[in-house]
Amino acid sequence: MAVNRTRVENGGLILYVLLATIALIAVVFSFIGALLWAALAALLFQPLYRWLLNRWPDRRNSAAAVALLIITVAVVIPALVIASLVVDQAAGVYTQMRSGQINFAAYFQQVHDALPTRLQRLLDGAGFGSFERAQAQISQAVGSSASTLARQAFSIGANAASFLLAFGVGLYVTFFLLRDGDRIGPAVIAALPLEPATAQRIADKFVAVVRATIKGSGVVALVQGALGAATFWIVGLPAALLWGMLMAIAALLPAIGPAIIWAPVAIYLLATGAVWQAAVVVASGVLVIGLADNVLRPILVGRDTGIPDWLVLVTTLGGIDLLGLSGIVIGPLAGALFITGWQILTEQRRGMTPADIADDRPTRS
Repeated sequence: MAVNRTRVENGGLILYVLLATIALIAVVFSFIGALLWAALAALLFQPLYRWLLNRWPDRRNSAAAVALLIITVAVVIPALVIASLVVDQAAGVYTQMRSGQINFAAYFQQVHDALPTRLQRLLDGAGFGSFERAQAQISQAVGSSASTLARQAFSIGANAASFLLAFGVGLYVTFFLLRDGDRIGPAVIAALPLEPATAQRIADKFVAVVRATIKGSGVVALVQGALGAATFWIVGLPAALLWGMLMAIAALLPAIGPAIIWAPVAIYLLATGAVWQAAVVVASGVLVIGLADNVLRPILVGRDTGIPDWLVLVTTLGGIDLLGLSGIVIGPLAGALFITGWQILTEQRRGMTPADIADDRPTRS
């Protein structure tokens, strides 16, 4: 009887915690993006806070405030400035498309006409119909993307008050997560209904993937996007900053990367007779932008996160489609936690202890 009563009480407690968690998520859902990025910023810049805390051991509030000030000046303000410039260029491109100054259909036709006759016939007979139909579909897709960017730009202006509120909440939460992160993290791990070793392993994977995605993939993508924007500006491409930002987003995807932006630009420049401009774009894409990933990623990441490239590609695309910008981090994180969970489950079914798992892991040179 006592055992049944204990089970009912435990079940009731679990149900209560679940309902309370759902209620909390529903209450703060409008600020979920700000809370997410606050947590990511606190996690990424925790070493900066600890360095400041070592200098001021008894002044946790001051160390957190100075760290937050550094984050705001060095990261947040430049990001907002660049984002406003990109949005302005996107709105300008959309306006030029509406007025006919930019005609993607004509550009595709120029590329088509510059191709050899045999290749033109092959293109016209391939796919779902004539080249004109594919041309119209591509032009419609580009126009729809530009229209979406413009609508988002206008919505940001219309909802400036909501944006500023979410921005303020994010900075406010970041301060407390920086200051109390060394206490919150262990408390969360201890509260998980898992074995301590398993909970710690999942937490370590969480931290590794978040830092690798932001510090590695994010920074490398921004560097490649900046190099792409500089290249497009040199060859005289309009809205170079916008295309550079698109390249930065594409650089988050393994395998295909920024080439899906600079390669079509080079083809168009070559087809329209801009030979030296096309050569500059190709040389920059292969020798500068392409090598930036190989040089910077080992320095910034430092260790492998254990996620296959194909899974990173799929989870990043799916995360962006589901959550927007936040999906860049959440997508690969979900993939990494999925793999980690199944690895732990497999090891437990084989009767392996945490010590056995540590001994079986290959050592890195």
